[in-house]
Amino acid sequence: MTSSPWLVHKFGGTSVANADRIANVASILTNDHKGKTAVVVSAMSGVTDALLGLLESARTRQDGVYDQIDTLRKKHLDAIQALVPPDYRTELVAAIQADFHDIEDILRSVWITREYSPRTRDFVSGLGEVWSSRFLTARFRSQGIEAVWLDARQILVVEPTTSTPNILWEPSQKKMQDFLSSVNPDWMVITGFVAQTDDGIPTTLGRNGSDYSGSIFGKLLQAGSVTIWTDVDGVMSANPKQVPGAVVIPEMTYEEAVELAYFGAKVLHPSTMAPVMESGIPIYIRNTFNPSFPGTRIFTTSKTDNGSVVTGFSTIDKVALINVEGTGMMGVPGISARLFSALHEKSISVILISQASSEHSICFAVPENQANQAKKVAEHAFFSEIHHGKISSVTIEHHCSILAAVGESMSGKPGISAKFFGALGKAGVNIRAIAQGSSERNISVVIDADETTKALRAAHSGFYLSDQTLSVGLIGPGHVGTTLLNQIASESARLKSEFGIDIRIRGIISSKKMVLSNHGVNLSKWKHDLDQSETEPDLQSFIKHIHADYYPHSVLIDCTSSADIAGMYVDWLRAGIHVITPNKKANTAAYSYFEALRNEGKQIQKHFLYETTVGAGLPIIGTLRDLVQTGDQIIRIEGVLSGTLGYLFSSFNGKVPFSQLVKQARDFGYTEPDPRDDLSGMDVVRKVVILGREIGLKTEVVDIPVENLVPPSLRKGSIEEFLAGYSVSDEAMAARYEEAEKNGQVLRYVGVIDPTGQSRVELRTYPKDHAFARIQGSDNIVAFTTRRYEKQPLIVQGPGAGPEVTAAGAFADLLRLSAYLGGVL
Repeated sequence: MTSSPWLVHKFGGTSVANADRIANVASILTNDHKGKTAVVVSAMSGVTDALLGLLESARTRQDGVYDQIDTLRKKHLDAIQALVPPDYRTELVAAIQADFHDIEDILRSVWITREYSPRTRDFVSGLGEVWSSRFLTARFRSQGIEAVWLDARQILVVEPTTSTPNILWEPSQKKMQDFLSSVNPDWMVITGFVAQTDDGIPTTLGRNGSDYSGSIFGKLLQAGSVTIWTDVDGVMSANPKQVPGAVVIPEMTYEEAVELAYFGAKVLHPSTMAPVMESGIPIYIRNTFNPSFPGTRIFTTSKTDNGSVVTGFSTIDKVALINVEGTGMMGVPGISARLFSALHEKSISVILISQASSEHSICFAVPENQANQAKKVAEHAFFSEIHHGKISSVTIEHHCSILAAVGESMSGKPGISAKFFGALGKAGVNIRAIAQGSSERNISVVIDADETTKALRAAHSGFYLSDQTLSVGLIGPGHVGTTLLNQIASESARLKSEFGIDIRIRGIISSKKMVLSNHGVNLSKWKHDLDQSETEPDLQSFIKHIHADYYPHSVLIDCTSSADIAGMYVDWLRAGIHVITPNKKANTAAYSYFEALRNEGKQIQKHFLYETTVGAGLPIIGTLRDLVQTGDQIIRIEGVLSGTLGYLFSSFNGKVPFSQLVKQARDFGYTEPDPRDDLSGMDVVRKVVILGREIGLKTEVVDIPVENLVPPSLRKGSIEEFLAGYSVSDEAMAARYEEAEKNGQVLRYVGVIDPTGQSRVELRTYPKDHAFARIQGSDNIVAFTTRRYEKQPLIVQGPGAGPEVTAAGAFADLLRLSAYLGGVL
């Protein structure tokens, strides 16, 4: 029976930055102990740089070198004091003090000679890992865990090179087996970063060497897994500092991880994965500060299904693009070989290559700091061709970045490039060069450095977010706004699962506070979050947040009645934001503004939806628009367009004075706080203007004759004064009722839209068998008399007021918008 495999854990400098964090590492490992455990640790954060700084300070004879030594010594002695009880300190303190005495001797020599060798540098810079690994070992032992400390310089044999050292696997493997046979440990703490040469001289693995150590010891121990513990939750789909919507990738292949690492993903270095790739050992990337999170698994295969064929995006910054052009290159063998051989001889790193099929040009990307040298090398390599005019130019485009889309599932999938380039095109990002490997695992583009974040966000949203993901901001969480948020909360999960519509309320703003969220406000407690918010309302920053370029579509829903806010709609549309509103002020402003709203929406394909401005949730505007667009001729539109006035006149029977009925309606909440806002008829006038403009009338609010049911003497003054004096109208209103009753008619307050321009708002009489006579409560009713519906008008009737139906209408507009954007409902 074979023993369980080793589980290798590697902790970086931030994970062991101080005593508390080293103690946390010990806690993580003991709480999650599942078998033989090997722990590879980096130096405490900043220590390696500090050690190298000591050498430089001594070489340049800077004052304060010994103060720097004392500071570093104290840092480590304090850590011992905090980490382990007195019984475990003596040997450890003595070892640390001895190392610092050695450092002092070395620095004294460097001070005198004003130089130090690579061997000296490697010895000194590797001490940080020695110390931190000793500390963790002592911490384990003080807790009763028989951990063995392993100095990697005893085991790991390497052949130094100008870049990453070559691992001498055979002698290293033998040393590892001999060590395990001699101690047979269940716990090991291993120094990262350090190694020895074949002749036993201490050396290091170079920058990022600690992660590499973790992978190397994973192979030497034939581990079941290697876990790299860092300060992020895993490999992200993009840099979260640039793309707030970036997510952790649960699983990915080695090849995907190598591609992302090469293109700037900071979690892993490409060389880190080589040993485990050869041995087929899975790597886990996990967060020391969030140990319960599973992180990212990297293996030969991946089961990740994030709905996107692209696994992630990454960038390389500070890049320049060199372009070599000339007709003399066409059909000439060896041109590329000459160019890249010349660059190789000067150790110039070529990051990306692209060549036109005509062979008229070759462009390649290099680090910005090598651009001028690369140009000179190319010019020298092709001196003869340039002299004879066969190569016309060698030019540099500075200040570039490379954006790469990486994914194993991209291979063989049509349309990936189109989607990638389309997302960048919609964002207005210019692509300067393109490269794609034959594996189709990577598509890379060169772009202007100033557009890196915009491009990354656009590409990420294009693949990671559905075309139906809506970034929504709600302005005015009053009765209608609150009801709308509750309706969205109850239906959003169903809409996403059944139709792929992803509605994200990313901000809510009132006149006093606002709440913002990158991924979406929690609608189960939005009111609590808004009440507790300490963020002052700032409409401009609110709009900027909603209109994030890492979301495919932005929508603002205005649930206020503010003319000032309505006056911003044109600017919002121009900025590329869709607008939905029950606010009538925009559509009844000056006709020039209404026309601008229409034109802007058409020109930039952004939608302005306002079905709820007439009839709340009733399909009045939609019905009228269908009639007009299908070529029907409008003869007349007539309707009871005020729920309040509809209620008052359907309830008025001559027995209760009209003024008393108004007071009762106000007490029931059926009127505006000031009933004069309803009785003036101006709400109906605005609806008449909106409907008139829908059929092409250039009507203004002041053009509509209106019968105001408030006597002139009561139009000013307080609400109380109005209510007390409104009985002055009772006699006249009773007389009109009696006259209508005598003629078998009813009173209804209506708006009439006449295409000839004779629109009006007034109290009229209708026969008792008329459709308008049959309405109940706060119903609205509209009759469309058209060429098709001349003998029998088309009737739309139903509740025309109240938060529930108004919110439902706005919700319907939101779903209508999704359909316009390609959603299937």
